[in-house]
Amino acid sequence: MPTSHCQLLIAGAGPVGLSLATALQNSGVTVTLADARAAGACLEDRRVLALSHGSKQILQQLGAWPHIEATGAATPIRQIHVSQQGGLGRTRIDADELHVPALGYVVPASEVSRALLNTLPVDAVQYDTRVIEAHEGAANAEENGDEGVNITLQTSAEVTHQHADVLAWCEGTIQPSSTSDTPQPVREHDYAQHALIGKAQPIGGHRHIAYERFTPHGPIALLPMQGGYSVVFTCPSDQLSFYTSLSEAEMISLLEREFNGRIHFENVSPLISFPLGLRVRRERTTSHQVWLGNAAQTLHPVAGQGFNLALRDVMELAQAWRSAGHTTQSIPNVLAQFAKQRQLDRAGTIGFTDMLVRLFSNANPLLKHARGAGLLALDLCPPARHFVARRMMFGARAWP
Repeated sequence: MPTSHCQLLIAGAGPVGLSLATALQNSGVTVTLADARAAGACLEDRRVLALSHGSKQILQQLGAWPHIEATGAATPIRQIHVSQQGGLGRTRIDADELHVPALGYVVPASEVSRALLNTLPVDAVQYDTRVIEAHEGAANAEENGDEGVNITLQTSAEVTHQHADVLAWCEGTIQPSSTSDTPQPVREHDYAQHALIGKAQPIGGHRHIAYERFTPHGPIALLPMQGGYSVVFTCPSDQLSFYTSLSEAEMISLLEREFNGRIHFENVSPLISFPLGLRVRRERTTSHQVWLGNAAQTLHPVAGQGFNLALRDVMELAQAWRSAGHTTQSIPNVLAQFAKQRQLDRAGTIGFTDMLVRLFSNANPLLKHARGAGLLALDLCPPARHFVARRMMFGARAWP
């Protein structure tokens, strides 16, 4: 039998899980955070997040943005330069045109987590409407009819049991459902690509310009951040060994050629690789469970939309729960309505990202000319360019 009860158990204490806990503080919802990693592991996260202007607004609402701003960890993106290699057509998206201070911000994931932790009380016992506890270890779950979810938390030292009205999976990867009577099919596509991630120091600084360069072997992104650029270099999986064997000087030379000599680099850090694919959980809720962030959909990093979509999901879920109250009977309706309301933004973001990869990672000469024409049209048509930019900043809120 479960030994303790909470209204919400969040599996995964990374940026998404912490965002949900923060969004529900002072709401009367009791929250438990469970993480398979050691306590504080989120502060060692080496990822870099591209936050849209809309995500900055969400983090402001959560009270986390002032902490990020105070550290100087956020680097504004004031212009995005989009182009394709070996073909005509390019477009520039400028923050001044859209009357925003920045199109987005590049922030280390560790600093986002640190800021969210700083918004939570040091001693949760001081808050009698909310209890947040940290558990190390993996979580297994089984729904118990209309009564909620029974969760087993396991560490190397002990096994504990928890009962929750809702279990939110925010652990960062899509796993098969552990509940045999509620199968969760996953749509998958292997892009046959790997991303090489690292940092590069440009000669002359980054000037707050981000670059998205489409090549036949995959997109290359340069994101301005402290100390230079965050580099996302995409290559075919069958050529991974070639790219990872390049020396620093060879990688610098390659990057400069990819950008036709427009950018020169002083140095490039060792690059870390990981495979790229699309994985989407078709049903993201059950009666008492919800999947958020990479646990719901794992996207290609092109256009940097994954975490921004997750933040929008978090805020709508928190608002729906606050509005409906905290009764066990209301939870299935709250989760079902949340999934329905978020369907348009989710499908649009997944489709947009997938289309970019399939359309631009292609050497077909006819497609190359079509891509060039499309980029040129965006550059010559401000309303169309602004719509794309607002879609990337705000998700479905940009749609009339």
